[in-house]
Amino acid sequence: MLHNVYFWLKSDLTPDQRNTFESELIKLKEIPYLVHGFIGKPAKTEERPVTDHSFNYSLTLHFKNMEDHDHYQKDCEHHLRFINTCKTFWDRVVVYDSSPVH
Repeated sequence: MLHNVYFWLKSDLTPDQRNTFESELIKLKEIPYLVHGFIGKPAKTEERPVTDHSFNYSLTLHFKNMEDHDHYQKDCEHHLRFINTCKTFWDRVVVYDSSPVH
């Protein structure tokens, strides 16, 4: 399953706060039980009605099963550290979780 998270950061963050957010976010993709992790920023693609470039960062974590995702949400020390360290840095977070169709 894929866990896709989009972050809109507060506009008044200091450079140190932004660096902390980014470094903590990058640490999440290195969680050992992930299939794959990806951190991104809005791509410089063409403006179209269906394209949203308004977020600051995205996080995609690929879990091999729902149990790993549930562990991540409730008990993962890396995720809990990220939330506790960075929760004051964002204005908005949107999560899109996807399971395979086949």
